[in-house]
Amino acid sequence: MTSTLKTNRIYEGDCIAILESLPEKSVDMIFADPPYNLQLGGDLTRPDNSRVDGVDDAWDKFASFEAYDAFSRRWLTAARRVLKDDGTLWVIGSYHNIYRVGAMLQDMGFWMLNDVVWRKTNPMPNFRGRRFTNAHETLLWVSKHEDSKYTFNYEALKELNEGIQMRSDWTLPLCTGSERLKDADGHKVHPTQKPEALLYRVLLSSTKPGDVVLDPFFGTGTTGAVAKKLGRKWIGIERDKAYIEAARARIAAVEEVKDLSLLATPSKRSEPRVPFGTVIERGLLKAGDVLYDPRGRAVARVKADGTIIAEEHKGSIHKVGAAIQNAPSCNGWTFWHFKAGDQMVSIDVLRQKLRGEMAGAGLN
Repeated sequence: MTSTLKTNRIYEGDCIAILESLPEKSVDMIFADPPYNLQLGGDLTRPDNSRVDGVDDAWDKFASFEAYDAFSRRWLTAARRVLKDDGTLWVIGSYHNIYRVGAMLQDMGFWMLNDVVWRKTNPMPNFRGRRFTNAHETLLWVSKHEDSKYTFNYEALKELNEGIQMRSDWTLPLCTGSERLKDADGHKVHPTQKPEALLYRVLLSSTKPGDVVLDPFFGTGTTGAVAKKLGRKWIGIERDKAYIEAARARIAAVEEVKDLSLLATPSKRSEPRVPFGTVIERGLLKAGDVLYDPRGRAVARVKADGTIIAEEHKGSIHKVGAAIQNAPSCNGWTFWHFKAGDQMVSIDVLRQKLRGEMAGAGLN
């Protein structure tokens, strides 16, 4: 067994043997795009009898479901060993394999966090016209244990989605155009190359800058390329020399972001607490100033002790905001506004100003 973990490199060889050689509990996240065991029977052709460039590689062929299950259990067992106790694992698959893999994950003690549906904007049509167009794949996201303190960058995903909570159905295109790696003859280097946008969302959601991300079915290195862009360390395992060559060239061309502060979205829970009274103490607002709801209909006056008064309601910005709306709760920081000239400005701007000063002083 190796004594130290070497990152930002591709290990050439069998994924199970290499996983078994890596240090125990040494990686933060695993993304696995294993063989799907598609069970294709002969060539697939279009209506004009031209051949579809599908997946007919030897690595996707298994003698039976039993053989595929045995292989899946072996690599999942080896992957579990190298995963940190608070790490997570992602597996992507189609209807051919994902339900079998999902049952194995639960049997092995992994805890299901989400199933994510990747809805393809440009799926390959069903040329024979005998089934629905297969327009999605499924990703399973699991933690190592039920009580694992796993990473989930909620705020980063919300910002990525223009301020709306990220859902578990992701609409993204297949890997096409200049992103699709081609050989000298113009053929696909890898038949199932995943789009970088998919891995970007996976890594941004469940890793932090500096984390170690492992991909046991590395292919042409999508995971490594995105990890490098996002300031994560990566490990790839691959046995096909052509894939490895393409992956190395691809990753070498990626420029790293030097300013690591650009790669992380701090959790709001980790930000320093700023009471509304501090805004008054610092003179950003003063007793007697008027606050308004977003539409300018409700009016409240600021008191010297950091509470507010609106009609018959008195108390904190949160309590009074909830009472006015007849709601069980209210985020007073985003509900209440003050006038700056002709504009209505959220009082949260004042809180963020104070947080910025505290961060600059090293008080967070």
